[in-house]
Amino acid sequence: MATILIHPDTQSAIRATAERLLQAVQGDHDAVLGLATGGTMEPVYHQLVRRADEARLSFAGVTTFNLDEYVGLAADHPQSYRSTMNRLLFDHVDIPRNQTYLPRGDAQDPSAEAIAYEAAIEAAGGIDLQLLGIGRNGHLGFNEPSSSLASRTRIKKLARSTLEANARFFGAGERMPTHAITMGIGTIMKARKLLMLAMGASKADAVAAALEGPVTAACPASILQFHPDVTVVLDQEAASCLKLRDFYEDIHPGGQEVYFAGNS
Repeated sequence: MATILIHPDTQSAIRATAERLLQAVQGDHDAVLGLATGGTMEPVYHQLVRRADEARLSFAGVTTFNLDEYVGLAADHPQSYRSTMNRLLFDHVDIPRNQTYLPRGDAQDPSAEAIAYEAAIEAAGGIDLQLLGIGRNGHLGFNEPSSSLASRTRIKKLARSTLEANARFFGAGERMPTHAITMGIGTIMKARKLLMLAMGASKADAVAAALEGPVTAACPASILQFHPDVTVVLDQEAASCLKLRDFYEDIHPGGQEVYFAGNS
């Protein structure tokens, strides 16, 4: 079963997520991190940059792979995920830029780019810790409902609900891309550890379906039930539809991990 940590407020959930990323780097200075973008992650990266600066933590040996990138956007486009990650994280830590990987959205052959990206992850030895958000329709990365639960990095058409949710990041009259290169669900599940953050009432139904519903392509995030090492960090609103919420809070009160210590 996933470790489900329900925090008393949104800021606590953000801090806990950033702290786990920090600990991953502190524990292995050559860690391979899988990263995510989207509005949920912006405060996480702000917190991570601040904590890394306080701890004087070097990212020089770290390698990162982001989940996805919009097809058709060059790396220097302000709404590309490459630009977003530079602005939020990479420009503020000492990670070499050639150790930060995202699919090339403007690749002449996006399908070949997807295959090459999958190969690059394998060549790096796989991902140690993959950071995830969850879409309102249960998507992981840009793996929309009906995605194969064994899929690898590929091109995916974005669902209408995803386009509507992400349109706010694009200017008036600016056309949002309709496709993305995304890690597949099978790719994500190969990471040694998974860390998912969800906040707000708008994610509550998706969280409940992912954690307590059937494992189905209708809710791609439900595949997390099959991963041996997944931690889910929630605020109160995101946890509001969980049927077993009292149980999770009894095990991990206040969103804090409590370990079995054996008989004293």
